[in-house]
Amino acid sequence: MNPELLLDVREARALGVLIEKELSTPDQYPLTLNAATNGANQKNNRDPVLELSEHEIDASLRKMIVKGLVGSVHPVGSRVEKFRHNAATLLAIEKPQLAVLAELLLRGPQQPGELRGRASRMAPIESLAALAEVLAPMLEAGLVVRLDPSPGSRAERYAHTLSGAVAARAPAVAPPVQVAPPPPAPVADPVASARAETVEKRVEELEFHVSRLRRQLDNLAWRLGEKLEG
Repeated sequence: MNPELLLDVREARALGVLIEKELSTPDQYPLTLNAATNGANQKNNRDPVLELSEHEIDASLRKMIVKGLVGSVHPVGSRVEKFRHNAATLLAIEKPQLAVLAELLLRGPQQPGELRGRASRMAPIESLAALAEVLAPMLEAGLVVRLDPSPGSRAERYAHTLSGAVAARAPAVAPPVQVAPPPPAPVADPVASARAETVEKRVEELEFHVSRLRRQLDNLAWRLGEKLEG
């Protein structure tokens, strides 16, 4: 996998949402920032369930725009910026592979039966044999890897590699070992901790407002037929 395309957890969730919504609810696609955030935080068809803020999803989408995996558009008659993915073109995969990739991005490593059932809501995959045919080019291209069964299971699993080796690594079961108790943790300074937390929150708020102002300027420039530099 090209290191420049590697995704963190938030980016992987946002890309999975864009693919999922395009295939399952095309009339609502491309997605607004609000819709992408709501999709990322869904309680169903997500593992793990996350609570991401709008500015976290916005930052993730901007990063993927730089990587070429996502694009932003301003539909005719709309002032709201919307987002679409470029995964099919950039990764050279078809609709069934997109559905499988979306499920792996949204739920992590899965057994063939789980993966087929879940991906079938977005693209027809009639049998496990059909799933094997869908996975074959993805395995060959290195987009997906086959993992050993989980402890207590006999079925192999599959994982995407867009987040690097971490997404492709099977959970290891280590034998119990005796270790000495750790030394007592130093007592944190509550005043310094509170100050650091306040600064961090303020920085996040400022980044969000800057991003929002940028979108508004882009929209204004678009309406005036101009293009902002930088």
